[in-house]
Amino acid sequence: MSQSDRPENSSSTAGTIRVSVVVPVFRPGPSFDDLIASLDRQTLGTSSFEVILCDDGSGEPTGARLADIARDRPHVRVLSLEHSGWPGMPRNHGVEAARGTYVQFVDQDDYLFDRALEKLCDYADLHASDVIVGKEVGIGRRLPSRIFSHDVPRAVLGSDPLLEMLTPHKMFRTSFLRAHGIRFPEGKVRLEDHLFVMQAYFAASTISILASEPCYAWVKEPGSASSSRIDPESYFPHLETVLDLVEANTEPGKLRDRLLRHWFRGKILKRLSGRQMVRYPDDYRDRLLDVVTPLVQKKFGPGVDAGLGFPHRIRAALLRAERRDDLLAFARFETEIACRAVVTEARWSRGGGLHLTLRVTLTRDGHDAFVFESTVEAPKTVGTEGAVAGSKKVTRLISLPVSAIGGLPENLLVADRELRNDRVDLFLTDGETGAELRIGGRHPRTLDAARVSIDPVKVFGPNDESRGGALTVKVRRAGWTFETPLEATPAVLARAGRSPLLAGRTCTLVAADDGTVELRREWPGGRMKDLAGRAARRLRALARRH
Repeated sequence: MSQSDRPENSSSTAGTIRVSVVVPVFRPGPSFDDLIASLDRQTLGTSSFEVILCDDGSGEPTGARLADIARDRPHVRVLSLEHSGWPGMPRNHGVEAARGTYVQFVDQDDYLFDRALEKLCDYADLHASDVIVGKEVGIGRRLPSRIFSHDVPRAVLGSDPLLEMLTPHKMFRTSFLRAHGIRFPEGKVRLEDHLFVMQAYFAASTISILASEPCYAWVKEPGSASSSRIDPESYFPHLETVLDLVEANTEPGKLRDRLLRHWFRGKILKRLSGRQMVRYPDDYRDRLLDVVTPLVQKKFGPGVDAGLGFPHRIRAALLRAERRDDLLAFARFETEIACRAVVTEARWSRGGGLHLTLRVTLTRDGHDAFVFESTVEAPKTVGTEGAVAGSKKVTRLISLPVSAIGGLPENLLVADRELRNDRVDLFLTDGETGAELRIGGRHPRTLDAARVSIDPVKVFGPNDESRGGALTVKVRRAGWTFETPLEATPAVLARAGRSPLLAGRTCTLVAADDGTVELRREWPGGRMKDLAGRAARRLRALARRH
């Protein structure tokens, strides 16, 4: 970092401060204490980081509260600012005041894991990173998982799932932000974090993802901006600004389409899906469509649609064609689908596996919700021996409740690609912790008899204290996803019998009074059986190798 990139009064200390933690603050609640406590627990020494609390004109008693926090912590500073009403301006002041090599943004309702600053700084130093995306953990909210599946020292925009997390909860090289003039828009600007992060992504030489170390706890607070219904007339012009930024930094083609698809899917089509679309008051729905329809026609072409899932491709086509009644009918169709998964057979194998056969049904008004028709397309060429070449089987959805297919893309209802990706997965929700664990799944040949296998020894580690819990089935069908409790009768489950030695601790399927299924596991007893089962498996595997 060059001297010109630093505030004039920071040159004497800048070499010792690795990271500046910038926190925009406005009248914080009790959870703010959790953030301060997490900063106190950091394994990085306080001589190596500073905390800048950027007070957005809170007044009292917040001013006194912040002063008390800083009084006993020499590494904490408070910036008292004029009220702006949005976090962009306080964050920008934090960047200007920062004396660290890096800047880590943290919001006042969130907190950091104990080793976050140390691990992020080490990772950034190792890879000369301009942007470091530390693993975020949702507290009271679900977060995308692909971006944090593994460490990526040099992530590539458009190839790696960087767009899954566009929150500002990241670490940035301070000199990089200053050299490129990357700042948050000030004032009440929606998607200001997207604008800031995308500027950084486009300008960065190295973007790194640290997925192996939990860094940032993103806490869901009631009444947050993301919890409320958007105002279409003010929100979507800000979205268009983000799209303009993408277009300014990319050429027409696959990369641009791939990036634009993220916002089309997440910020527009998702808002027109299923229950969300149906629940809108009529006047709000009209306002929303009045704004998004011309935006879609202007910004999102066929190349963007091509990478969408089957349901969203249909939605996009109806939206672009201004088929509002059909859009609403399509959303109602989605909300009226009922999913059930019932065990028709359960048995243990001598090898310790539990094998279930499920009958999965997706119905609407008592009939199959998804009705498909397969045809063979006319041949495109004829072989030299007179044989037909180039013909192929095409499967179309024919139960879609739209007024007419005319005027829509020719192959809009072709679902072969999605049907090949149909899945049935089984999940266990721990009865004590509430944690959800995938315990089995596969691509079924047919939903009438979907087979799922569970290996308790692989699902539960030798020291796993889980006593089991309720079983849930997640079904992916033609691009739609459904979730339903697993059901069974006691008689069907009883035929499975007791779990064998090679299953480890005793596991039992039990039907609750409402017909749903639980997997109950012996704990803390059964240790010797578990050890014996695991040892027997190792011996069996060794014998097979010889």
